[in-house]
Amino acid sequence: MTTSLPPRPPAVPLSAAPERTKTRLLELLKRHGTLTAQDIALKLEVSIPATRRHLSDLCDGGLIESRTERPSGRGRPQHVYALTENGEGVFPKTYSALCMDILRHIEALHGEGSIIKVFEARNAELAERLHQELPAHLPLEVRLELLTRRLSEIGFDAVIESDGHHLYIIQRNCPSLMVAQKYKSLCHAELQLYTLVLGQAVHREKTIACGQGVCRYRIG
Repeated sequence: MTTSLPPRPPAVPLSAAPERTKTRLLELLKRHGTLTAQDIALKLEVSIPATRRHLSDLCDGGLIESRTERPSGRGRPQHVYALTENGEGVFPKTYSALCMDILRHIEALHGEGSIIKVFEARNAELAERLHQELPAHLPLEVRLELLTRRLSEIGFDAVIESDGHHLYIIQRNCPSLMVAQKYKSLCHAELQLYTLVLGQAVHREKTIACGQGVCRYRIG
């Protein structure tokens, strides 16, 4: 009588293991804050050269950064790694849900008009900051480039496009989608902000909050 062997499990693609290791590496930095390459290699149970390759890839991708720190504030400086803002963005956040709760309570306590006042106050603060970064003496194209760069840094994935007649701000992501879907005044406040900062007429043609693929703003 012969005994059949259990089927061999399917092979894991060679590229899967490195990606899984990178994910574990990011999770370690999220949990511990900063770690040396040696600490990471020990915790991941991989060689230091392999760890350094993963660290190099993640640094190139903008997910982690290296810096020099003194252990416990004293001793010899050591090279450590930490998550960047983009690296933090890999992990789930509940900011939108928290924002929704806060706005709902403000609305319940002070009425619907209070939400508009909140967005207007936020607009005024952002406009003051952006006016300093985008002075009016700069050409419009330069100010648009700086503005879209700033928008991308806070999660809008913004680019400039032209159809030969007009310039457009295209936002390919809405970092506050849940809030924008509930409170349409957020999109209106965004439109007012761009008009104020650019000193130009700005027309909204598409919005992600209304189910369209992008937010599209025509300048002029």
